[in-house]
Order: sequence, then structure tokens, then C-alpha cells
Amino acid sequence: MTDNRDKPLTGKIALVAGATRGAGRAIAVELGAAGATVYVTGRTTRERVSEVGRTTETIEETAELVTRAGGEGIAVPTDHLEAERVRALVERIDREQGRLDVLVNDVWGGNQLLDFKTPLWDIDLERGLRMLDLGVKTHLITSSVALPLLVRRPGGLVIEVTDGTAESNRRPRENFYYDLAKNAPIRMAYLLAEELKEVGGTAVAVTPGFLRSEEMLDGFGITEKNWRDGIKIERHFALSETPVYLGRGVAALVADPERERWAGQSLSSGQLAKEYGVTDVDGSRPDMWGYMAAEAAAPGTEIPMDGYR
Repeated sequence: MTDNRDKPLTGKIALVAGATRGAGRAIAVELGAAGATVYVTGRTTRERVSEVGRTTETIEETAELVTRAGGEGIAVPTDHLEAERVRALVERIDREQGRLDVLVNDVWGGNQLLDFKTPLWDIDLERGLRMLDLGVKTHLITSSVALPLLVRRPGGLVIEVTDGTAESNRRPRENFYYDLAKNAPIRMAYLLAEELKEVGGTAVAVTPGFLRSEEMLDGFGITEKNWRDGIKIERHFALSETPVYLGRGVAALVADPERERWAGQSLSSGQLAKEYGVTDVDGSRPDMWGYMAAEAAAPGTEIPMDGYR
């Protein structure tokens, strides 16, 4: 007999929108490890590749990883900019499960559109608007369509995944449109928490720190085995983390019977780790955003990193 203390999410139904790779994939897998049934969505399948252009990660593989971890992974190819596709997805979840307990909005796929250190008037308008479509409109469509199912039972949870905490994102980000795209989910979580409390649900925003995603590792020309070589390129890489770190924190948050205390807040992987006692795969607890806050409070000073990993 399985001890449900080891699988506290047994019987729970989750939708991780944007689970092809990175944080979304890791969150889906860790929810599965806790016993959940997880619908994983994205545009890259074994037959078709999204504009991100990465053939090495697919939603089918994510679903298999969820099942292998101990849950049930169900891959559903979905472009979350197409409301009808999202409706079909939610109708399928309703038909097969009759409930939705957790919605994780992690859709992104806009890194290839970033123009760093470029003012708004020099950024191609279509590139900028596409970034907002991918990072904001997808979340709005998915929430609008999925929430009627989620609020059918009390206790529903929406998790908005973004980049940066509410505190860190008060400072300008690398690109005008990116700033808007990554601040919007924080505000969405705040607003949804206000609305969901009337029906016994809640919403929070979460962010990884310096994420060693598949795409990031490739960008640095390194692998997970030799990731420390990235510190030679960017010293903050010393505080980087695997996607598993946020995944574990989110799974612990979902399993927390008192998670309403986080309603509307913005939480980092480092904060979740300290609260719930989880670690990254190497046993460490990196706190990139805590370190960045310390740096911002002491401009011109190189803060030791020892206390932040």
C-alpha cells in the first residue's frame, strides 16, 4: 500500500500550461512525483516544433517523465493563443476527470525575441507585441477558459510563473516588452487571489532564480555536468539553480493545506525552499533574488555569495 504522505497530491488534477521544458517541465514532474495527474501542454511535439526552434524537448517527453516520477502525465498539444484549442483542452480535462485543482501558467517561449539594451523606439514593434502575446495573452486566455472548471470545487490554486519577484521587478528589466511581460503575471496573481478567495481558492506568483534551463545551458555552451564553467562568463552563475529546485518548491506549496497565507504574493524559489525545506538536486538552497536585493542595497559593493547558496 502506498503511503500518501509520500504522495500528498494523489487524486489531484493539475494543468501545467507551457510544460515543454525548463521550469514548466520540472513543475509538472514534481507534481507527478507527489502523486498528481498532470496535463502538460505546449507547442513542441515529436512531430512539430514551435518558433522556439528546439527539437530536443517535447510535451510527450514531459508526460513520460511525470509518469515515471510516480504520477500520471497526459500530453495535449496546445497553442495557448488559440482560445478554441484551450477550450478543447479544458473540456477534455472536465470529461476525463470532472475537476481541476491546480492551474500552472508557465507559457512563455519569447527569449529569441529579446533585444537587450535597446530602447523602445528601436525595438521592432511586431517582435515586442509578439512577446506580450506569448507571455501575457496566453496566460489571460488560459485562465479565462480554465477557471470555471477550477472554481467548481473549493481549494483551487492558480500559480503564475514569471521571471523576478515583485520587489526585484520594480527596477527596469532588460527590455521594455520583457519588463511588461514578466510583471503582468505578478499582478495577475494578485488580482486573481482577490477574486478566488470568494470561492475558496487562491493564486500566487512564483519565480526561479538564475535558471539552468536546457536553453540557458546551451546558450552558455555548457552542460549540467560542467555548469560551474559558466561562472567564468557570468559570476552570478555561481548562484544558479536547476529547474527541479522551483519544481520541488511548487509541489510543496500545492501540498500545503495552509497555502492561502501566500494569497496574491510573489514567491521565489529561494523563499519556497526556506519555507518548505526543499533543496536543489545538489542539496543546496540558492537564493539569487535575495542576493540581488543585497547587491542593490549596497551599490558598488561585491557581496560574498557564500550565504546565498
